[in-house]
Amino acid sequence: MPLDRADVEHIAALARIGLTEEEIATFQEQLSNILDQFELLKQLDTSSVAPTGHAVEVSSVMREDEPAEPLSAEDTLLNAPRRRDDFFQVKAVLEE
Repeated sequence: MPLDRADVEHIAALARIGLTEEEIATFQEQLSNILDQFELLKQLDTSSVAPTGHAVEVSSVMREDEPAEPLSAEDTLLNAPRRRDDFFQVKAVLEE
């Protein structure tokens, strides 16, 4: 399914990118090839393939959230760039 110049320019406008004459010609060919590949895929018989949301099984990689003893104030502030006593010290963010 070959794309014409106007199609490429329309796609570029939707993507809000400017293209040179050379890029328009390159993308015209490349996008046409991509659409040709989709036409080939449409010809495949997928009637025996169950619809899926993912190609592989999805599982959580997060660990279980288990209660633990909190860090001490000293351990918590160990890498703080600035501190005052047992607190993080940050610059004031005030609006007038």
